[in-house]
Order: sequence, then structure tokens, then C-alpha cells
Amino acid sequence: MKIQIVNKSKHPLPAYATELSAGVDLRANIDTPITLEPLQRCMVPTGLYIALPKGFEAQVRPRSGLAIKKGISVLNSPGTIDADYRGEICIILVNLSSESFVIEDGERIAQMVIARHEQAEWEQVEVLDETERGAGGFGHTGV
Repeated sequence: MKIQIVNKSKHPLPAYATELSAGVDLRANIDTPITLEPLQRCMVPTGLYIALPKGFEAQVRPRSGLAIKKGISVLNSPGTIDADYRGEICIILVNLSSESFVIEDGERIAQMVIARHEQAEWEQVEVLDETERGAGGFGHTGV
């Protein structure tokens, strides 16, 4: 699949790290480091702009290494980039640790997965069909 991309950053285009990788890493494109204090959030620019085909979205997700080692996550995870969005891809990061975290230019801060999606056509009804599960949720199957 080909996706048009404009790269206004100082960094190379996103690339898959391995042959079977689902996502590409996104890098911070900043002039000066950003210090993210505990429980603070910020929006980090990437310098990337994309044009997705109809029926696709880009999902922005945390990097597992940053999450486990530093407590850094993507706040609206997964963030969705719609096919009609043409603005800069920016990442909303949050520091869930008890220590400050410094974001450097070029640092890999998130990952992006391209995914197919459908748009629903709502059919309003008075009653839904019954299932074995029914309305059970939030731990209804036990531990």
C-alpha cells in the first residue's frame, strides 16, 4: 500500500524495524528538548503529514519500551488520524512516572499503525437479540 507523505522534519521517513512489524516509530521534531514532569502532558510535533486512502486510519500508540522503562504513554491511545486530516501529526504524550522525562529531538516517541476500518450504518431497533453473555461486562467472567 502506498501512502503519500510530506516530511518537513529533520529526520528520515518512518520505517518498519522488522519485516513483520505492524507499526512504524514516530520521532519528535523539536528545536529544543521538552521536559515532561510527572503527570504532565504535552503535544509533540513530528513534522510529518500524510494522506490516507478512504477506508483507512492511522492509529498512534505508545512505544512499549518508553511505557515500561520510563512511564511515558500516548494519552489518547490509540489516537486516530482520519483519512481526511492533512495537518501535522502531533503526539499527545503523558508522563505517568514519578520522575521527569526529557524528550530530545529525533527521539522515537510513539508508533503508528495503518488500519482498515468500516463506517457503520445505524439501524435503530426497539430490542437487541439475546446472547449468552447478555449485559455482563467488567469482570463478569471472574478472575
